[in-house]
Amino acid sequence: MKIEKNKVVALSYTLTVDGDVMETVNADNPMEFIFGTGYLLPKFEENVAGKSIGDDFSFTLTASEGYGEVNNDAIVELPVDLFKIDGKVEDGLLTVGNVLPMQDSDGNRLQGTIDEIKEDVVVMNFNHPLAGCDLNFSGKVVAVREATESELTNGLFNEKAASSCSTGSCDSCGCGCGS
Repeated sequence: MKIEKNKVVALSYTLTVDGDVMETVNADNPMEFIFGTGYLLPKFEENVAGKSIGDDFSFTLTASEGYGEVNNDAIVELPVDLFKIDGKVEDGLLTVGNVLPMQDSDGNRLQGTIDEIKEDVVVMNFNHPLAGCDLNFSGKVVAVREATESELTNGLFNEKAASSCSTGSCDSCGCGCGS
């Protein structure tokens, strides 16, 4: 069976960036996804399309095909006071490299990485950690199968049903949340 739209695909792979191994996913615990449903980067899917169980792959995604170039507007200085609770910053919170969950003024959730700590401000980087990087993948197709109707409707890991519940529109998602 070949990788094509609405097939459940399992891959093992190694991701390297600038010669450094960033991630290794082995065949015992492969990455699984439903092909063609928008879960992965489009160019990633394009590079594994048509492959079968046991096929090897090796390709590079440029920064623009991956997580984009670094957007300097996504690097901002925030007042240290934003990080205080009851007038105090939690010990260890403000450390260069820490990734913090944050929210913008519209209520959107963001992940920001602390790039620098100055006297009165914290420099936060809201770019994807791999923005500006070329991504080198090499791996193997572990499995390919038909997706079930339930998987196509609710997601491979029931994530579509779970997201419906979190928005309060739990129409027959089967999650049992009672909404």
